[in-house]
Amino acid sequence: MGKEYRAKSFKSGNSVAIRMPAALGIEPDREWTIVEADGKMTIEPAANPMKKIDVSGFWGKAPGLQLPPREDFEERPSALAPRLPSGRS
Repeated sequence: MGKEYRAKSFKSGNSVAIRMPAALGIEPDREWTIVEADGKMTIEPAANPMKKIDVSGFWGKAPGLQLPPREDFEERPSALAPRLPSGRS
């Protein structure tokens, strides 16, 4: 078994918190999973969520780029109606 540490719980708002000793090397702002079974608690680091890429900065970076027309589907009649001459459907 590993080294034993003692920690004291305290009230923090409507929660109870436990300060973890710095000797454990736990980095701040990390999420943890706590499992309680038979009166014992197991604390493990939560899986890191996949990071999302912000693509908003790419808009306008290629001003001469023209998108090709989509030919993999037929347009709906409701989309064609405004472009057809009057009296045709």
